[in-house]
Amino acid sequence: MRLTAEWSKAINRGLAAVKRPGMSTGDLELPHWTGLLARGADRLGPEGDPFDPTVPLSEEEAEFVAGALQEVVHQEDLERVEELELQTLGLPRLWPVHLTRLVMAYDQRFPRGGGKLFVSAMREVRFYLYEPELAARVRALVAEAFGENTSVVVGHSLGSVIVYDLLRRGQITPDRVSGVRTLVTCGSPLAIPSVRRRLGLTDGEPLKLPGDIEWVNVFDPGDFITGGRGLKGTSPGITDEKVHNGVVDPHKALTYLRTAPIAHAIAGVVR
Repeated sequence: MRLTAEWSKAINRGLAAVKRPGMSTGDLELPHWTGLLARGADRLGPEGDPFDPTVPLSEEEAEFVAGALQEVVHQEDLERVEELELQTLGLPRLWPVHLTRLVMAYDQRFPRGGGKLFVSAMREVRFYLYEPELAARVRALVAEAFGENTSVVVGHSLGSVIVYDLLRRGQITPDRVSGVRTLVTCGSPLAIPSVRRRLGLTDGEPLKLPGDIEWVNVFDPGDFITGGRGLKGTSPGITDEKVHNGVVDPHKALTYLRTAPIAHAIAGVVR
């Protein structure tokens, strides 16, 4: 499929940059779980995206997103927007005022629409976290993608939450998970306490993986989903790798996939 080919191309670009052998498309198994979260849509995108900022938020969505924003926004940014008129920002008028203010404050640090993008992404994350039957279907689909030869697992954005949830629950048969040596997460919202709490972790409880799987987390300080933070602070067992994906879309999966830290992790290189 097209997405699999794009991921393979991006990964191979990174491998070539660090002078490691490339991989074939057949070496990559990419479960297409996003359609399950699209509420009937074929894909998540600008058209028909149920999590687009122009789609009204439910009261529950607004509460979750606002809570997550409060955990990543800076107090000085909140103070900076106190005197601004809400009408000048052009944000969806269906948003509650307190959420709009938080988005405006977040935009102080991520000025290329980071606030709106955060809202859209966190609505998608919430949909997974608050719909247990659907989440079980997503995990089952991802679990099927594991094979006896699976050695490295890569999870981007919500995908990092799903694969962590799956591994933590032990829902992959031993013959399919025994060969996994490395989990690579990138652009992960696991940095946000609200997300970890909904996964059943208490504040201060470290993120842990079963067995001796190495965890490498790649993040861009300009990534609006992570709040610019890595995961090292959530667990001493996680290795953070900082990258710079540019200013256009630092959260983009294909940009992360061609970075050197992901290439090294896939190639099994110890640096």
